[in-house]
Order: sequence, then C-alpha cells, then structure tokens
Amino acid sequence: MSRFYLIIGLILASFCSALAQPSLFEPELISRGGVFGLTISPDSKTALWVQSNGRRDTLIIMESIRRNGKWSTPAPASFSTASAKWKDIDPMFSPDGKLVLFQSTRPVPGKPQREGFDIWAVKRDKKGWGQPYHLGNTINTDASESYASMATNGNIYFMKENEDKIGTSDIYVAEFRNGMYQVPLNLGLPVNTTERESNPFIAPDEDFLLYFSTDSTGFGEVDLYISFRKNGNWTKGKNLGEPINSAFAEFCPFYHKKEKRLYFSRQQKLADRMLENLYYIDLDIEKYRD
Repeated sequence: MSRFYLIIGLILASFCSALAQPSLFEPELISRGGVFGLTISPDSKTALWVQSNGRRDTLIIMESIRRNGKWSTPAPASFSTASAKWKDIDPMFSPDGKLVLFQSTRPVPGKPQREGFDIWAVKRDKKGWGQPYHLGNTINTDASESYASMATNGNIYFMKENEDKIGTSDIYVAEFRNGMYQVPLNLGLPVNTTERESNPFIAPDEDFLLYFSTDSTGFGEVDLYISFRKNGNWTKGKNLGEPINSAFAEFCPFYHKKEKRLYFSRQQKLADRMLENLYYIDLDIEKYRD
C-alpha cells in the first residue's frame, strides 16, 4: 500500500510541476503594475529594478533590502535620480555582487550632444554605493546601448540599436582585455537575426545567454530565448516556451545562480499605459541544452 501511495505522490508532484506558473515578485510592495528590469545580488539580500509607472517618461532605479526574510519599503537607489532629472534603466549585478551596470541618459563627460542611453557602472562596498562612472566611448556610442550584463572575466554583453535607426537592435559583446574594453563585436548569427534581439543576460562563465527576440514564431510580441556556447560558438536560440512566455511581452531576463531561479518582466499594453510587473519561476537551465 505504501508503494501505491508513493507512486501516486510522484505522479501528482510531476503533474503539479508541469502546471507551475510564474509568480509575481513581491506583489503590492514592488510589483505594482509599473516596474521592470529586476536584478538581485548574489547573496539574495539586495534587489534593484526600474520604476516606470507604466510609461517611459519617468525611469528611476529603485532599491529594497531583505532583512529577516522580508523586503524593505522600496526607495530610489542613491546612484539613481529621485527627481527623474534623467532616465536610469536596467540595473544588473556583476557575478561577485561588487558592481552594478546600468544605463542612463545623464550627461556624458565630453559628449554634451549625446541623448541616448549609455552604459554606466557603480561599485558597492560595506559602506554602500559609490559614485556612478561612465564606461567610456569604446563601448558607448551616439546610438543607444542598454541592458548590459557582465561575465566573471569582465566581458560585457549588451544591446545596441542599429545605426540605421529603423527600430531594430542586436546583441554585442565588449571583451575585457589588458584592463581595457575592446571595440564591441556583434554576436552575429544565429543569435542576432533580422528580428529585434535585446536584453542579454550572460551566465557568469559565459556558458549560456538569455535574451529576448521579436521572432514571429514565438508566443507573443516578445519572447525569451536561450543560447548555449558550444565549441566556441553560440547555438541557435531556443524559445523558453510556456508558461514563461505568453501572449504578452516577456523581457529583462535575469537568472540567479544560487537560487536556480529565473526572474523576468512581463508587459501588457493597455489603452493609455503599459501594465508591467516582475515575475519569477524555478528553472533548470539544463533541460534546454541539446
């Protein structure tokens, strides 16, 4: 009889797992219909995200600290702008948690005419956040760069708008060699296509890449994909499938290695604004590997 119940239990567990749906991240406290772009520190104690209010006129990086298992009341991160004097987006912790990459329209030293997003960084120590600094004009250009993530070796993967300004974008990598960032390289096929590819999250060891694509064969307007590095090359992106992807737009993927959890944003377009929230789901990366 005990063996019978064990088998039934395993069947039910498998069934429930198959039906597992993404969960809202801290509903009401953080996910309140106007947020996107979550990153969480490696020790799971600091969360950063973008407050959009469902539009793109105000973009502020918010912060919450986890104490005794509970997230604190959100407040603007000290390196962002509470007054929305400029726009800050897409925070991303480095693998060691000592640095955060983000993008901003704040004034660029020596480039007063630049209007798009550039990649900035800010360091963190026991005393808190330092002063943000621009990553220079080898990575940054007059085109917009955004959603930058860093591998353990310092290589930075990011999105760059195409120079022809027709609304498409590709994923690039800027390699860190001899203490300097090199001229960014377009990842090319099969990751980049004639569709819009963006929001790259690179694994710390550069083993896999999560990103979004507007590939029309997906479930919605924008879906999340994964590509693996195999023999030095990137494999064709594989759609993460349902229930991660839906008829709505999924973007801003972030995988927490310690938690083995995928965090992402989901957007639904309403008549006068966008409904944007943060979600998470436990994810076994290996099940996507061929």
